[in-house]
Amino acid sequence: MNLRGAVMKNASPEHFAKDLFASIVVFLVALPLCMGIAAASGVPPALGLITGIVGGLIVGAISGSPLQVSGPAAGLTVLVWEIIQQHGLGMLGAIVLLSGLMQLMMGALKMGQWFRAISPSVIQGMLAGIGVLIIASQIHVMVDDGSKGSGLTNLLTIPEAVYKGLVPPDGSSHHIAAMIGLITIGLIFAWSSLPERLQLVPAPLVAIILVTIGAEVVDAPVKYINVPANLLNVVSFPTIESLGNWLTWPVIGSAVALCFIGSAETLLCATALDRMHNGERTHYNKELLAQGIGNSICGLFGALPMTGVIVRSTANVTAGGKTRVSTILHGIWILGLVVLAPGILNQIPTTALAAILVYTGFKLLSPNAVRELKPFGWQEVGIYFATLIGIVVTNLLVGVLIGLGLALLKLLYTFSHLEVRIHHESDPDDITISLDGVATFVRLPQLAAALESVPAGAAVSLNVERLYYIDFACLDLIANWCKQHVEHNGQAYVPWKELQSRNRNREAASATESGLVVANASGD
Repeated sequence: MNLRGAVMKNASPEHFAKDLFASIVVFLVALPLCMGIAAASGVPPALGLITGIVGGLIVGAISGSPLQVSGPAAGLTVLVWEIIQQHGLGMLGAIVLLSGLMQLMMGALKMGQWFRAISPSVIQGMLAGIGVLIIASQIHVMVDDGSKGSGLTNLLTIPEAVYKGLVPPDGSSHHIAAMIGLITIGLIFAWSSLPERLQLVPAPLVAIILVTIGAEVVDAPVKYINVPANLLNVVSFPTIESLGNWLTWPVIGSAVALCFIGSAETLLCATALDRMHNGERTHYNKELLAQGIGNSICGLFGALPMTGVIVRSTANVTAGGKTRVSTILHGIWILGLVVLAPGILNQIPTTALAAILVYTGFKLLSPNAVRELKPFGWQEVGIYFATLIGIVVTNLLVGVLIGLGLALLKLLYTFSHLEVRIHHESDPDDITISLDGVATFVRLPQLAAALESVPAGAAVSLNVERLYYIDFACLDLIANWCKQHVEHNGQAYVPWKELQSRNRNREAASATESGLVVANASGD
């Protein structure tokens, strides 16, 4: 479907006005973030604008989630920076292109739903870890200094950046940049605290406009961003040599990391967005295909990778967007500004964009995540912090793999753990055996030992309220024990219907139950 066809198909008189307004709001939210994320990733801001344009015009027209807005994402900032440090800026396009082709393949194989199965504790830990790394790197940029290397190094050298901002070396302007950055953050918080009806213009854009005007008035001696008059001047097509590196494991690993993390962030964003509106639901495989096409195009241009972005998507829904027209139009507005008035963008202080990223980092590092995970057990909280710390100490991919590994171990534990508790009532011969967890052949010796410890002639009740699953081996064990116990003048109260409901092999469970009707005369 071409761009005109996408607009005409979705446009209607009652929706177009709302989509037009929403597109302007999304444009105002996306503009500073596109440039700020690019700067934080270590690439020219123009490359972030190109990704925003492709995300609006191309992906917006074919996406499986019509109201989701795609573009450069803070969640990939750290990974892109690491890729550039490892492979160089010239390899970025080739790696983004490869990751896009991987997404296309996964979409064609209908793997979109699999990304929804990632543990929330891993996702929350990943976002928090990214937030820490963004804050650590951008605090240095806020004082017109450069990143110090790894995320851990940036974190440990924050006192040095603070010192430069307070006590700058002779002749430097670090303190001026720091002041502009702090004013930017202050303006964002102040504008965000106003009543919602007054917040038609997003807080980050208000802050950018005011500090840009202020810096221009006083002619502040700080660094400014540089957006060329012609975006084609920053386009860098992959070379034969860079494409040849696709066969090397480091490049493949970087592309897999981009593909996996970008796809997970996109599809989880789409899931969250579906809860915010009553319109068309997300087609996950179609969305994965659209992201693959978008990232392939961005890779050909040497631009930043893209994902579905929750901040811009939420702004779209909140502003009243009804169809994909709002997403497409926001891409048109970005393209129009860059083509018609690039000089305006060059007046923005770099420290102001860094301040916006610091603010974004604090939002990613949300304490609510721990409170939300706590009801599901301390194991989930542990996975969250392990993922966060792993990302900060090592890198994004290793940290996510640590989280996924721990989540898998928890899953294996859950599906192999069985707790057998024996309760003696007031009468010593009145016994309740409670089964908690999962009863499989792995735990059969434990279950057998508990049953065999019951004295002959006792009245035994089996409590399975907290039993999630039981396999045929354990059912057969209970059946044989029950038969022998009844033959020795004992009583056994076994809820066979409940056990049957906890066994996926219904026919085997039914056969076991029917074979015990006589032996379990006192049972359910």
